[in-house]
Amino acid sequence: MKKSRTVTPPVVVESPRHLPMVDLLVDARTELFELAVRSGLKVLETMLEEDRTAICGPRYAHVADRHASVVRGGRKVRVRRPRVRADGEEVPLPTFRAMADVDPLNRRVVEQMLVGVATRRYARSLEPVPATMRSRGTSKSAVSRRFVTKTAAQLAAWQTASLESLDLVGLLIDGVHIAEHCLIVALGIAADGQKHALGLWDGSTENARVCQDLLANLQSRGLRTDRSLLVILDGSKALRKAVRAIFGDAALVQRCQVHKMRNVLEYLSDRDRPWAQAILRRAYQATDVKKAQHLLLDLARRLEDEYPSAAESVREGFEETLTVQGLGLSERLQRSLTTTNAAESLISRTRHVKRNVKRWRGGKMMLRWVAAGVLEAVKGFRRLKGHRDMPTLVAKLRARDQRLGLTTAEEKVA
Repeated sequence: MKKSRTVTPPVVVESPRHLPMVDLLVDARTELFELAVRSGLKVLETMLEEDRTAICGPRYAHVADRHASVVRGGRKVRVRRPRVRADGEEVPLPTFRAMADVDPLNRRVVEQMLVGVATRRYARSLEPVPATMRSRGTSKSAVSRRFVTKTAAQLAAWQTASLESLDLVGLLIDGVHIAEHCLIVALGIAADGQKHALGLWDGSTENARVCQDLLANLQSRGLRTDRSLLVILDGSKALRKAVRAIFGDAALVQRCQVHKMRNVLEYLSDRDRPWAQAILRRAYQATDVKKAQHLLLDLARRLEDEYPSAAESVREGFEETLTVQGLGLSERLQRSLTTTNAAESLISRTRHVKRNVKRWRGGKMMLRWVAAGVLEAVKGFRRLKGHRDMPTLVAKLRARDQRLGLTTAEEKVA
């Protein structure tokens, strides 16, 4: 008797479909880039020839070895350029003048550097060009020179820009430490809630002289100091002194609540920090100023025996930490104006810009890099959270002007 057995059919593994055209396109990627570059340059040469013909008419011969450089894809490439002369002088070709401009190249260099491309790897970040095409402007030294030139021009333009057209109602000042330098950044808040980066100043520390020079620079550029302005500080005595010297009674100072809370909690042990932090948060979230004052003074009394330094920190300038809470603003706008978070966020966005710097070579270099980072961050600015309630803030500041006699004659007539 034959035994039955089950025969398992062989497993058929389907091989993936072979697409020769896909392989061809993948292998020919470099050739496609080269074709696009060559085609673009050919179009450019045709446009230059049309310019020459439009100016001088058709001619009978060309000089074959006459070349010039134009900006293309973040580098300079050689292209044949026809030459036009009239009355013994060379006539510029409009197309060549536009394509040979080095400013687009400088902008491309700055953009590449700001996204983290090192000077040694700049050439690798660009589109490939045919091996037979001569190009320049991508070496480490050339990229570095162009970056310095462009960022220095940006910094100079930024530090001299007029502020007269800005209707500012708020000013935030904060600092960032780089090596042995401290850079002070000023951020303005307009009446419509829009944020504006105003200036940058360099010093060894956040001393009153540096801060006062920054504010004097802003004043000379058109920042009004003759009417009430909400000034938000991190608690630095040097900043407070500089603000008093420049603005006088016009400054309505708000101390950053986050900095104050951090300073108080640093004096406490881990066991006592949670309940003290809870009281501070209740005080800073209260809509009634008297209730907030009562909570802060009660906290100081509770801390007096065991943590006298913490109690002194709570009492020191606590009225200025509640300035905005006494203006009757919306809760969302109040949160935005009681801290320097907007300025710190701006500074934090510059850190990724300068991560490729291995060695700082003085204050000018720091100013250029930080300014480049700030101007890059400005592109993504949004209006202040709670900006819909900005008219209330403006009305409170103008009413304060009248009480203090700061209203100008023109504003009284209006």
